[in-house]
Amino acid sequence: MKLHYHPISTTSRPVMLFAAESGIPLDMQVVDIFTGEHMKPPYTGLNPNKLIPTLEDGDFVLTENSAILKYLADKTDSPAYPKDLQKRARVNERMDWVNTQLCIDLVYSLVYPQIFDTHKRRSDEAQAATLERGRERALGWLKVLDENVLGQGNKYLCGDDITIADYHAVSYVALAEVIGSDLAAFPNVKAWLGRMKALKSWGKVFEVIDGYAASLKSKQMMAV
Repeated sequence: MKLHYHPISTTSRPVMLFAAESGIPLDMQVVDIFTGEHMKPPYTGLNPNKLIPTLEDGDFVLTENSAILKYLADKTDSPAYPKDLQKRARVNERMDWVNTQLCIDLVYSLVYPQIFDTHKRRSDEAQAATLERGRERALGWLKVLDENVLGQGNKYLCGDDITIADYHAVSYVALAEVIGSDLAAFPNVKAWLGRMKALKSWGKVFEVIDGYAASLKSKQMMAV
């Protein structure tokens, strides 16, 4: 199987981390998003969304990291994607929640406009309004994650066992640290993030984004 990815990509890291931790052999193909490789052929013939990651398994091509995680977990019979109907539904629920709620506000409305020029709004007024709304809503989602998802005595997003929902969510939540958030207001989230960082493959998978974050240390940013 071949994974088209880039290590700076927040959407690539969930698949990278899960594959590394699970020992899933992948032919890792870097797509240079900084030169626009993802925006032109031959890559657009593979993924017309012009996004990463993309998985190739023979003639089968799959996009969207949540779908890729589920596919890889099923293909390898991973316990990280339970077969039990209700347990699997809970994993799916958490992943959908991250995609439709937390990610939109924390990542695309608060973090990205501050760390990537391509996401910065056209005027200072628009930028300020976007960040203010993103922060307000992200705080609400982080509270839900802290009190309702993890605050029920759960070590991970779906209970005491790690699932692909954790691999999926942690790439997005960890971005809060890039903008200077220590997550002290969310102790359960902070503890969960610490458990994920203890995974043996974390350092290698996150070394590029950690290096980029270090280069932003002197920049004043709105945190959560």
